[in-house]
Amino acid sequence: MAPMLEVVHVSVFFGGLAALSGVSFQAREARITALIGPNGSGKTTALNVISGVRFPDKGEVMLAGERVTRLRPYQLCSMGLGRTFQNLQLFQHMSVLENVKVGLHSRTKTGFLGAMFRWPGMRKEESGVEQRAMEALELVGLTAKAHWPAGALPYGDQKRLEIARAAVAEPRVLLLDEPAAGLNLAERLALEETFLQLKQKGTTILLVEHDMNLVMGISDWVVVLHYGHKIAEGSPQEMRTDPRVVDAYLGGELPHA
Repeated sequence: MAPMLEVVHVSVFFGGLAALSGVSFQAREARITALIGPNGSGKTTALNVISGVRFPDKGEVMLAGERVTRLRPYQLCSMGLGRTFQNLQLFQHMSVLENVKVGLHSRTKTGFLGAMFRWPGMRKEESGVEQRAMEALELVGLTAKAHWPAGALPYGDQKRLEIARAAVAEPRVLLLDEPAAGLNLAERLALEETFLQLKQKGTTILLVEHDMNLVMGISDWVVVLHYGHKIAEGSPQEMRTDPRVVDAYLGGELPHA
């Protein structure tokens, strides 16, 4: 099966420091690929390159076989790439439902006049947007809080809301940057179920995460970075005992799922 996402010999330099050095890896369609490594290993830089936030100094990024290396985030979004960030990027004073609707802005077609005069096509599209937003909230278990202000949600719910907003447009590839950070065990287990449901829907997920129980429990493939270099990749079972990974990342055997 051809990769849905491919990073090819990507290098990124900050001054004389190589944040990424000739890194290559793939994410297969409808699979969960985890990108792991110690702090400063280049994981978020890799996501920034893939999502168009930072252009690479060398190398290419391919999406569904198409070169997308120097496209902007809004262009990548329209091509089916979604992303969450380490720091929450919610509109705190908007409702939960309105926040998710924002995630569909690249999929709407009504122009300025249609919106101003509320032509029938606009009303039909608006109804469809709301339905899809509610379905995304159901996926993450937030339908009961659809009309809450986003800022009133507990932290764990805010993390799930950001995932719903990224997933509502049904991206082909979803980049998740430390989605489980700050969550308790129950919230993490709920998150695992959400990711598995997205995978079943055909979404390709690239996951950056420090929670090794989560990574080893749901990933199909694991890529390991260290000081900007890829040092290993393989199945979760292989990475648990790979001496390069153990030495670089944890100093002990990785946990079992």
